[in-house]
Amino acid sequence: MSYDKPIRRVAIIGTGVIGASWAAQYLARGFDVVATDPAPNAETNLRKYVADAWPALTTIGLSPGASRDRLRFTASMKEALSQADFVQENASSSSGITMSVMQSKCARPERCVVGHPFNPPHIIPLVEVVGGTKTSREAIEQAMRFYAAIGKKAIHLRKELPGHVANRLQAALYREVAYLIQEGVLSVADADDAVSWGPGLRWGVMGPSLQWHVGGGAGGIKHFMEHLMDPLGGMMKTLGNPEITPALKKTIADGVLKEAADRSVEQLAKEENELLLGLLRLRNQQA
Repeated sequence: MSYDKPIRRVAIIGTGVIGASWAAQYLARGFDVVATDPAPNAETNLRKYVADAWPALTTIGLSPGASRDRLRFTASMKEALSQADFVQENASSSSGITMSVMQSKCARPERCVVGHPFNPPHIIPLVEVVGGTKTSREAIEQAMRFYAAIGKKAIHLRKELPGHVANRLQAALYREVAYLIQEGVLSVADADDAVSWGPGLRWGVMGPSLQWHVGGGAGGIKHFMEHLMDPLGGMMKTLGNPEITPALKKTIADGVLKEAADRSVEQLAKEENELLLGLLRLRNQQA
């Protein structure tokens, strides 16, 4: 089959938080969207999510033809798929089930590819693209082009891994955070500040390897590798492996609630999204 077919209508299968965010993203980029989900009140919840997300999408910038009126909901998956040019399925957990497993019973497995977003997809640009053993190279290339065309930052994973990449990086960092808390080195709030007011600020600008290039001074990454990588490797050997006990879980939960104070989860998410939009505007100015 041809993988150059124009994409005008997107089907959203599963309209939970991720699916609803994808629906908002595609509407903002000027696509027709047809969504389906068997859950009670799915259509009402989806339309509310899209309405709530629209101000942020307007701030990011709407594409020509963008409209919430281009959203249609159907209870029939067959109907949702019948005229779709692209399907974003959000019911299978690709972090736990690989594409090779999911496509093993498919009639056209070569057309199946993971496009794993970072939450919420309508704000965070990252999409991890990974094929299964039967996915065609053309399908992966088209997915990469398509996501880039709608403003996403698509990265191609050459191998299937549990959790993909971004979640594994988060897990690696949080393993050390949990260890430091368990060892009584610092509080939950101080651990959060150590990340968000230190390296986290830099990570919002460039990735860690490119930062080491800057950190290497005039000699750049070569100087870093020659003079600083070995000490860093020594530090890596001292990183901890926490025991995830009920006591540690309670310590972290109590610390998080204290840090959140009187702010609800919704308030915290709103604050985060507002700051992320500001950062994205600054990054786009430098692009």
